[in-house]
Amino acid sequence: MSTNPAPARRQSPQVYRRRRLLVLLGLVAVIIAIVLVIVRPGSSQGDEPDAAAGAAPSATPDASDEPTAPPTVIPTEATEVDGDACTAKNVTVEAVTDKTVYEAGEQPQLSVTITNTGKNVCVLNAGTNAQVFTVKSGEELYWQSTDCQVDPIDAEVSLTPGTPISSSVPIVWDRTRSSAETCEGPREAVPAGGASYHLEVTVDGIASETSKQFQLY
Repeated sequence: MSTNPAPARRQSPQVYRRRRLLVLLGLVAVIIAIVLVIVRPGSSQGDEPDAAAGAAPSATPDASDEPTAPPTVIPTEATEVDGDACTAKNVTVEAVTDKTVYEAGEQPQLSVTITNTGKNVCVLNAGTNAQVFTVKSGEELYWQSTDCQVDPIDAEVSLTPGTPISSSVPIVWDRTRSSAETCEGPREAVPAGGASYHLEVTVDGIASETSKQFQLY
């Protein structure tokens, strides 16, 4: 009497899971191998152009194409020559009085001295039309030669370097206050008794650097 073989023992679920995992890992390994064959790690994506043959032209412009900056112009000082107009740079104007102290009744005589301090002969108008004598005490203006000037003239003179010229005829100040409205009739006498005054002179637009001080008694 034959006996039937015993039925195969059913495997546990853990065994089936391990088998499925092994099969899945095998498939993943095959896929990775195929990808590595296609991609070929370490090689570049496509052929690189030859550096020498395919190099792009330089973007640096040729030096000859660049705009040239204009040359720098250095200003030069104009050279003075004989016959140029006198300026405050090469001429000094000095206010002059015949005294520094005037007693009662004495009238100051006002004049001017002009000196060319440059190296060349210069020309200026030294006539009475270009002269302005001003007498002040402090900031107050007392007298000015142009207020009631009569028949002013122009007189162009050439100044030789280092040779001063002075007024040929001084202006006499009568110690009165002047204005353009007081040219006719008597004028008011200025304060005296030791009062201090300053004379300033301008010739052809060039002013005296300092004033000349004097006193009236």
